[in-house]
Amino acid sequence: MTSVSTHPDHHRISPVFLGLAAVMGVSGWAVWSGLADVTGVAVFFFVVSGWIVSLCLHEYAHAHTALRSGDTSVAAKGYLTLNPFKYTHALLSIVLPVVFVVLGGIGLPGGAVYIERGRIRGRWRHSLISAAGPATNALFAAVLTAPFWLDAMGQVPFAFRYALAFLAMLQVTAAILNLLPVPGLDGYGVLEPWLSPAARRQAEPFAPFGLLVVFGFLWVPAVNGVFWDGIGHVMGVLNVTDLDVAYGYDYFRFWQGEPELSVTPQP
Repeated sequence: MTSVSTHPDHHRISPVFLGLAAVMGVSGWAVWSGLADVTGVAVFFFVVSGWIVSLCLHEYAHAHTALRSGDTSVAAKGYLTLNPFKYTHALLSIVLPVVFVVLGGIGLPGGAVYIERGRIRGRWRHSLISAAGPATNALFAAVLTAPFWLDAMGQVPFAFRYALAFLAMLQVTAAILNLLPVPGLDGYGVLEPWLSPAARRQAEPFAPFGLLVVFGFLWVPAVNGVFWDGIGHVMGVLNVTDLDVAYGYDYFRFWQGEPELSVTPQP
């Protein structure tokens, strides 16, 4: 009998994901070449499709690490196909994060895939499964910003530069927010195996509301200011300026008109 972890259909990349990757590639090319009638529309599709691709990769990283740690059930559930419709919480994993990007320009994390933790032995493995998602966002951010920190932006069109900056900022915010030790987020998942059973029981009822609690706190001006200062510092380390991100967000909101570039960025 074929194991669920080795069945080819359980590992085959979903056409849905390939379609999203194609949209990202075509819209990115349109931004680069300037062929779109409204550059902001192309930026919008590039960022949204890129963001959904990153969410799929985030969830895949959880599932793949769980598979390697002993939970072979993730294969039969379709998590390894990168199909966003296969994830346990489609609303939390895909829809709400995209809405947060559109409304607030912030990359809030989504819900995790369902891992059968009883199949996994060892606290370190449980922690690594939770850490794999944010690590994927951090890696994606590093790849997107490579032209910035490699000083290779000289021939990159301004609109594409700004779109990359904004999409990378979303990855940074997702990685940082998801590492917060709040029940329901991956940061808590990293710590949970090391907590006492009593502490885990006390935190469990709050897990479904962790994402909303984080979103609510970001509306507090003092918290919001500290958060964005931290994001700006991380982006600065990656050689991406606040202006790069701001112009990217302005292009993304194409319905408000394209920005007037009053400052020429340094290559």
